[in-house]
Amino acid sequence: MAEFKVVVADPETGETFQREVDGQDANRFLGRELGDEIGGDAVGLPEHTIELTGGSDETGRPMREDVSGTRLKELLLEGGVGFEPSREGERKRITVRGREIDDDIAQINASVVDGDGDVAAALGEGDDDADE
Repeated sequence: MAEFKVVVADPETGETFQREVDGQDANRFLGRELGDEIGGDAVGLPEHTIELTGGSDETGRPMREDVSGTRLKELLLEGGVGFEPSREGERKRITVRGREIDDDIAQINASVVDGDGDVAAALGEGDDDADE
């Protein structure tokens, strides 16, 4: 049974929210690829649409949009997702995961692209200390 941690970003406010999804909600993500847009029902945002922007597996290997399928692949990277060079011209061989979501993925990153209302309020997050 698939189980994911989904990190939802609200680009309007710059806030991020983490949700654990399993069961039928997690099955909605299986087979999807980075860049796909899906309904936010699975993470508690029924009035919103979210776009899958990234993720990583149990060992922390990042997903890359330019690697097809769910496989692991070693790439020689100069920068970007998976490697941040510390000096000019540095390259490194890094193992990354493909762009398709499967059971090996532990975390999925998503961004709200469309919807009505406040994302924080819809997820039950609010300014509880605002009155103090």
